[in-house]
Amino acid sequence: MKKMEKRYVSPAEAVQIVKSGDRVFIHSAAATPTVLLQALTDRAAELRDVELLSIHTEGPSPYAEDQYADSFKINTFFVGPNIREYVNSGRASYIPVFLSEIPRLFKTGLKRLDVALVTVSPPNKKGYCSLGCNVDVSNAAIDNAHYVIAVVNPQMPRVHGNGIIHIDKIHAMVKHDAPLYTLDPKPPTDVEQRIGQYISELVEDGATLQMGIGGIPNAAIANLTGHKNLGVHTEMFSDGLVELVERGVVTGMNKVTDTGKIVTSFVFGTRKVYDFVDENPIVEFRDADYVNDVRVIRQNPKVTAINSALEVDVFGQVCADSIGTKQYSGVGGQMDFVRGASLSDGGKPIIALPSRTRKGISRIVPMLKTGADVTTTRAHVHYIVTEFGVAYLYGKNLQERAKAMIEIAHPQDRESLEKAVWQQYHLKQR
Repeated sequence: MKKMEKRYVSPAEAVQIVKSGDRVFIHSAAATPTVLLQALTDRAAELRDVELLSIHTEGPSPYAEDQYADSFKINTFFVGPNIREYVNSGRASYIPVFLSEIPRLFKTGLKRLDVALVTVSPPNKKGYCSLGCNVDVSNAAIDNAHYVIAVVNPQMPRVHGNGIIHIDKIHAMVKHDAPLYTLDPKPPTDVEQRIGQYISELVEDGATLQMGIGGIPNAAIANLTGHKNLGVHTEMFSDGLVELVERGVVTGMNKVTDTGKIVTSFVFGTRKVYDFVDENPIVEFRDADYVNDVRVIRQNPKVTAINSALEVDVFGQVCADSIGTKQYSGVGGQMDFVRGASLSDGGKPIIALPSRTRKGISRIVPMLKTGADVTTTRAHVHYIVTEFGVAYLYGKNLQERAKAMIEIAHPQDRESLEKAVWQQYHLKQR
């Protein structure tokens, strides 16, 4: 233990290793090492062109302020609320890439890493720490960075899987006892409840689930309490899944890969879900290049992938990460799981969204907004779900797709959509 104690330094001392021109990886979401980021920002005057590379981070992002533009260059694989305005103003940049492929960028040196900033649990008596809530791409970052700095937080859960790091891999350790970042679930709206009900009717007993985060996935999960022997192989999960496990709905007994295990790469929610995964042997945290590997996903039976969208055109093109030219989130793992589910025996890739925005604008559109990204192509789409029903598009021609999509649009938008289909595409309803 004395050997471990000698490794502990202050945040300011820890980040002294960072020099101008370095590329620095930042741990994700609940594990965002804010205390190190603040210490690094405090050194801004003496640094130039330090690239900060991350997925989705939480908490304040002072390093992104305009006054530090010469000191820090920001690249992110996923745009969260704390960095969104900076990406859309040009102060920060977004890298579109599948989550499953990010580790390869580090392993091949295409994104050479000088320093990795992570948050871990305290070491056990053998000297092993846990990456806790966020394994995702962090192992690849740690293994390929020249220097690793770890915030050691006793509130970080110890999890099973391959998110384990020995203190010998850590060059500087910082003690910091603080609550992890959390996301409090909001009660599903009536629209989300109806969408969740439709989704639950598509889920078969024995299916393997992938779900995202938010009102619609939460509503879908809440409607699955009567199902049997569900499995979970998902990029992430949140609080809603805990009740299904406690009710015995999730057993994983029909899974081919990691039978009986809940497999994920990260969790994000309240302390409830963090306590659930702490030392829980049925939850297996694995790297994103395993969890999101289509070859792994497709082996499981009836993979039912539940993902969201910002808007979908009448032929099934899905935009889930931008609003026109404004970047909203990121590619993430949607395509990984859409493809994996579609190739699974009995699988069902589902895209779910309300028919309208909160301002009453249709989210089913004749064509995506100018500059909008196509997250999932119309060739990959199977099921689109709104509060007005389910459109099954796979194998259908353009007229059939348009008809099915218009039928699940808001009733007040259907006539204008029909006119647009004829005027813009010269397709008559058959």
